[in-house]
Amino acid sequence: MSTAHQSNAHLEKPISSGYAPVNDVQVYYEVYGEGKPVILLHGAFMTIQTNWGELINEISKTRKVIALELQGHGRTPFSERTLSRVTLASDIEGVMDYLNIENADVVGYSFGGSVAYQFAVQCQQRLRKLVIISSAYKTEGWMSETNAAFKAMKPEFFTNTPLQEAYDAVAPDKTKWIAFLEKMIVLAGQPYNSGDENIANISSPVLLIAGDNDGLDKIELMKTYQLLGGAINADMSGLPKSQLAILPAQGHVSLMSQTQALFSYLDSFLG
Repeated sequence: MSTAHQSNAHLEKPISSGYAPVNDVQVYYEVYGEGKPVILLHGAFMTIQTNWGELINEISKTRKVIALELQGHGRTPFSERTLSRVTLASDIEGVMDYLNIENADVVGYSFGGSVAYQFAVQCQQRLRKLVIISSAYKTEGWMSETNAAFKAMKPEFFTNTPLQEAYDAVAPDKTKWIAFLEKMIVLAGQPYNSGDENIANISSPVLLIAGDNDGLDKIELMKTYQLLGGAINADMSGLPKSQLAILPAQGHVSLMSQTQALFSYLDSFLG
């Protein structure tokens, strides 16, 4: 989950945008650029602009970028449907069907990263490469202090914040703000786990990106990398298909402001 970096970058106008009717919700999407598709999944409480405004301009120079707003976020309307990572991952596949995208690279940050993990488990045949930025596939992947903060969240913590301002600027019904927060806070307090064995069975290459002080449990992060085939002696057995990058002097929020570093890793891995 995230109250992350608010991008002030000027985001170029999308070449197309709209709503995909999937699983009884209308998922908002924007498409930028041309080339092989890359799907971007934002952090909790965020919009396309606040999470990806700076990176989209770079990635879309050589790739088709499909940026989504998950249930209740941004322009995607509030829904009484129960929030779950399983359902949100299914929504992604539904948007791909709607846009006639057979497979794509998927990049998820924070909450969007946990949904991206679940998508990789549910829809492996639709995934080319996976990038997870400062996220975990299970509750235990976060530090205990981070999980305590998730459980302690209250709607009033978000009053008059940049997150609320961004929501109010684009939401189809601004009166749903509190109801949306309450749904997200309930989900934040629930343990989740996409399964160690399922993660080990992801056939696609995976790039894990983290800040060195971003709230992730780094012991668990290394265990995740091992499940993905990493943390080996490459001089003896060759490089694994998956990669790990830890940016120094970065927290969960500040990490997303490192546009050039993030783009360098993404461009090299996805390219």
